[in-house]
Amino acid sequence: MLSKACEYCIKAVVFLAQRSKEGKLSIVKEIAQAIDSPEAFTAKVLQQLVKGGFISSVKGVKGGFFIEEKTLQHLNLLQIVTAIDGRGLIDNCMLGLNQCSEVNPCPVHHLYKGIKADIVQLLNCSLVNDLTIEFSQKLSVLKN
Repeated sequence: MLSKACEYCIKAVVFLAQRSKEGKLSIVKEIAQAIDSPEAFTAKVLQQLVKGGFISSVKGVKGGFFIEEKTLQHLNLLQIVTAIDGRGLIDNCMLGLNQCSEVNPCPVHHLYKGIKADIVQLLNCSLVNDLTIEFSQKLSVLKN
């Protein structure tokens, strides 16, 4: 459902949100280890997140990545998913048809539209700030 890049971005954002709430910066190596991601790939997705304005970075020896408090208060998973994977999850037909719509539905359109709406609502209502609560209490994990 989500691309590997998007999965890594969500994990990285949750990890960074928790570290940012503790007032700490994180370097690529630390983030990659925390989310069980290849370091080079982690660096690439972190740059996408910086360009998208979801996270910030500080260069230099004492630098690293973090999420600003004002961003953390409103950032949700739908913003991350659409920034990384585009609007395909929201707009595309489950069967990949270009002309699928209410007027011209594919065989599963009416079954899937409710599920899709529920997924969009879940992502829209899932604030990253809230996701850090379970993570900080060790009730959820970011790697196997």
